Formats: sequence, C-alpha cells, structure tokens
Amino acid sequence: MARNRSVYSIRRSLLAKSREAALTAVQTYNNPLIRFKSETYVVLMTIAWTFLLHAYYRSEKVDYRHLNTDPSQRGKYARMPGGGYKWWELSTCLKAATCPLDAGTVNNLTFLIGLRNEIEHHMPPDLDNYLSGRYVACALNYEYWLTRLFGERHSLGDMVALAIHFRDLTSPTATNTKMVLPTRLANWIQKFDDSLSQEGFNDPRFAFRMVFVPKIVNKKGQADRAIEFIRADSPEAQGLVPERVLIRESEKPKFRPKDIVRVVSEAGYSWFGVHQHTDLGQTRNAKDPAFGFGIEISGQWYWYQRWVDEVLDYCMKRAATYGLVVVPTTVPPVR
Repeated sequence: MARNRSVYSIRRSLLAKSREAALTAVQTYNNPLIRFKSETYVVLMTIAWTFLLHAYYRSEKVDYRHLNTDPSQRGKYARMPGGGYKWWELSTCLKAATCPLDAGTVNNLTFLIGLRNEIEHHMPPDLDNYLSGRYVACALNYEYWLTRLFGERHSLGDMVALAIHFRDLTSPTATNTKMVLPTRLANWIQKFDDSLSQEGFNDPRFAFRMVFVPKIVNKKGQADRAIEFIRADSPEAQGLVPERVLIRESEKPKFRPKDIVRVVSEAGYSWFGVHQHTDLGQTRNAKDPAFGFGIEISGQWYWYQRWVDEVLDYCMKRAATYGLVVVPTTVPPVR
C-alpha cells in the first residue's frame, strides 16, 4: 500500500510540474514585454509535455529510464553525473510504442523539438508570428491530452483568457510579407514540412490555422451575434430548429512549394526544384499581396493557381531560351 501511495504521489507531482510549466509558457508568450517568446515557449512546453508523458508512463507502469549502453553494464540503468537515473527525454517518449499521442500531436512536438535545436544560438526576429499556428496547436493539444489522460479536473482551459491584440486579425500578410528567415532555418522548416503527407500537414493538431472575417451578414445587429456550435446528438440540440445559412464557394486551391515543383517536373522541367522556386519567388517579390499570387495563413504561405501558371510560363521561356530538353511525364493538373 505504501508503494502505491508513493507512485500516486510522484505522478501527482509530475502533473503539477507539467501544468505549471505549460501555464508559464503561455503566460510568457502572451506577455508583450517578453522578447524571447519562441525560445521560452518551446523550452517550457517541452518540459510540460515531458512531465505529462512521464506521469502517464508511471501510471501505466512503463519503465521510462534509459538503459546503460555500455556492453559491460548490460541490463543496468544509465546514470547522471550526480548518480540519479537518466529519464527519457521528450523525443524518446514520443518514439515509445506505448506513447498515447496521435500522429498530428507527435508531428507538432517533433517539429518544436527540432526548432529548439535550430534556434538554440540564433533566433531570427518575427519567428513568433511566423510559427504562431504551431505554437497554438501545441497548447491546444496539451489541454486535450491532459484532460483525456488524467481527467477534466486538471484542465487549464479556464485559467488563461483570450489574448487582446493591437493588430487587426484580418490583415496578417500586411505585417509579415517582408520577413525573411535565415536560409538554414528556412530550409530546415521546408524540409520538415515536405516530409509530411498533405493530410499530416493540414492536420490542425500539427498547426492551428484560422482566417478571420469581421462581418458575415448585411443586416444590422446580426454581425455581432455570438454563435455556438453544438453536436446534433447532444441534449442541448433537442427541439432546436436549425437556421439555414447560405455558403458561397469561394475558396481557391492552394499549393505548397513541393506541390508546384511536382507539377513543373511532371510538365518536363525536371531541372526546376525547390531552390529554383525559392529564388524565383524572391526575384519576383511574389509574396507581395498586390500580385495576388498567394496568401499567408497563420505564418504559412500558400500559393494560388495563378502562381503555378507563372512558374510554368517561366520554365517554358527559359527552356526555349537555353534550348533545354522538355520531356513531360504526365499532363500536370493545373486547371
């Protein structure tokens, strides 16, 4: 019985540390006087997730101590210089077969761990805004798994109010279009994103993306209504008559750089890769909103069909000028 109480006490302590680290991370990120937001947030959320998974593994009786890699010490646990056990770091927790997290959450945390390593000695300005969607997803994921694994009584949902902004939420591109990340960091982010499937990249647990529209109706008074979405099978929905809203289809297809490179390669321009695409975009200043070539959503840039056509036209003219051989592999689906 004493041992069970000890296990429970340690798990409770781990949960308390985890929740405090997560709250401090969000509090720091929302503090307008803090300049090192990304570094602080990523480090504290890494600690929060590590303690959370340690608490889970302990409750599931999973041994999360590193074994000694020395052949002469086979079967013994690795130790820290001070003699204590060497516990699993977050990356090891995520790779464990017993890890309870879904793929989107794992992708989000894997990205943040890599980002922490990339910005350890240099953090470019405005990275906070550029990756805010992934930071928000990390916090929402934490709340979801905290309550799912340990119950609603541990929820942090009511402890942090909605942050007030000085910037218009409808115009994110106006403030970020001139931001240029260091080449090494930009290449690392692009490589990581390209390693994900389209479904994984669009997963809201990997990056939380929203588009804000300030006014959705034309009648006075209706634009200020608060609308709550509830499930049709919930008790609150019983007896309600649904209100019909006309939705006009206006969403444009969006492409990532690797999608454009694939289309161009299939058209026969195999020499045109991600590097050439980046150079062309910078040369044309293609992310200027005035050109209408794409849109930025939560720090992630998406290209429209208009830019795909522009790239194909560029490749065609370059091939004609330099006599490059064009061997299409298939008809590109660009229309």
